[in-house]
Amino acid sequence: MSTEPLPQSPWQAAAITGIEKRTPRVTSFWFEPSRPFVHRAGQHVDIRLTAPDGYQARRSYSIASAPEAKPGIELAIERLDDGEVSPFFHDVAAVGDEIELRGPLGGHFVWEESDGGPILLVGGGSGVVPLMAMARQRTSRGSAVPMTLLYSSRIWDEVIFRDELIDLDERRDGFELVLTLTREPARRPSDYSRRVDAAMVMQALARSPEAPTLAFVCGSNAFVSAAAQALIDAGVPAGLIRTERYGV
Repeated sequence: MSTEPLPQSPWQAAAITGIEKRTPRVTSFWFEPSRPFVHRAGQHVDIRLTAPDGYQARRSYSIASAPEAKPGIELAIERLDDGEVSPFFHDVAAVGDEIELRGPLGGHFVWEESDGGPILLVGGGSGVVPLMAMARQRTSRGSAVPMTLLYSSRIWDEVIFRDELIDLDERRDGFELVLTLTREPARRPSDYSRRVDAAMVMQALARSPEAPTLAFVCGSNAFVSAAAQALIDAGVPAGLIRTERYGV
């Protein structure tokens, strides 16, 4: 994920206004920036922590909330035991604390309703976060653009935003959720219990009325490489695929 700052995005203070545990290793934090903050679905922010001795640690986090969601923004932060930033949030941070953030950042991995559809979203693990912002934006605007989310997680209890996603799926308003678990049997008849592959992508695409006009793939570097290739093997033109990679 690129962390190059945009000229109009200086560092600013942001207060933590809410905390909600999503899965055993992922917790959502809501932040209220001190200055006006307007983002697009799919963008991210940089977080900067400064220790008493002056040492600074930075990390990029995708925004989970839709642009219309107010007040503040939601970041879903996964605990990384060897990380410099996530343990602070999971073990120390409390409502009322202030941190520094910079953003919104990123202009390639974004979706606007004007982009049209159908849209295919493919996420692995915490890579679902920016895709969730897109799904929420579609809902908040009452959009009729067909959108399918193919989401891979290791186990059922690690499916981030699980209840909300299932609720969106059950509305039957053009949003389709396809879950695949890589370390457990599927819990729903329409889901899978294996890694994302071309056959799975083709079956997910069959849920849309037409071929996708854009596809967004987000997750670890290994996941994105494998999933993007699965999309290509399923007939999705490479030029329609936008990717966002976490880690190295």
